[in-house]
Amino acid sequence: MSSATAAPIRLDGVEKIYDGGGTAVADLSLDIAAGELVALVGPSGCGKSTVLRMINRLIEPTSGSIYVDGEDVTSSDPVELRRRIGYCIQHIGLFPHQTVAANVATVPRLLGWDRDKATERVEELLDLVGLDVGIHGKRYPHQLSGGQRQRVGVARALAADPVVLLMDEPFSAVDPIARGRLQEEFLRLQADVGKTIVFVTHDVDEAIRLGDKIAVLSNEAKLEQYGTPAEILRRPKTSFVSEFVGADRGVKSLSVTGLAQAQLRELPPGEHPTVTSAANLREALSRLLDGETGFVSVTESGHSLGGLSADDIYRALHSDDG
Repeated sequence: MSSATAAPIRLDGVEKIYDGGGTAVADLSLDIAAGELVALVGPSGCGKSTVLRMINRLIEPTSGSIYVDGEDVTSSDPVELRRRIGYCIQHIGLFPHQTVAANVATVPRLLGWDRDKATERVEELLDLVGLDVGIHGKRYPHQLSGGQRQRVGVARALAADPVVLLMDEPFSAVDPIARGRLQEEFLRLQADVGKTIVFVTHDVDEAIRLGDKIAVLSNEAKLEQYGTPAEILRRPKTSFVSEFVGADRGVKSLSVTGLAQAQLRELPPGEHPTVTSAANLREALSRLLDGETGFVSVTESGHSLGGLSADDIYRALHSDDG
């Protein structure tokens, strides 16, 4: 449904040094492929948000180059650049005096879209984020729940079909239940729109759940490790990464390892808890612990493909180590 092509992003030796000598970002280089969601994680104050804001030039880099779709953004008109890049922040920033529909239509209006085209886009996007335009489009931000406001913020960021979407801790201001639902909806949304997304979070679990890749940053945005969630969890390259992802990284690894890694076996007689073949090892282990037989049955279209024991799950988790 998205007409704009996702664009790659490249940061080449980017630095941000403030007046007085304080360094926020020191010599960061990073390549993000088109259509990937890359999560920037690290401790508070390490420069994650500064990196994000330099991509759309809300903050000007001191040195280095930032490329979006091959174009050096430091030589672009910053206003035009921001209209091509969606931006979604923690506290949403909706205009309180405008309806939901008017908020979503902000950038299309600035770009001179005609009324019918803008209205069609608003309806399309509110439906995409799970809001009924007939009910929610006429409401004002204060009449929505926190989760609903965040959905509107995402819709507004996508309104002009940007090639890149920047998200700065967008779900951290909502309660844990709503946050989980928003993450699930966002995964569904990204499957539909396929944007290139840079996503800042301090939550390792959120980065693991959402990210195609994770960039772990330490002080001054030093890149400690860049890789898939499975790579970060199974093979942390530095003691900083190991400590940051947590002592339970082995358990976290279960959630990013699919059952394709597992060698299924013939099940012994009896009733076994089941899990679908699309599940991950964490789901399989959870269902196994629900039962009393020591096995979980892996099913596809209602038919058992075979089973797994706790030992099988352990071996599958470590099958590509070494």
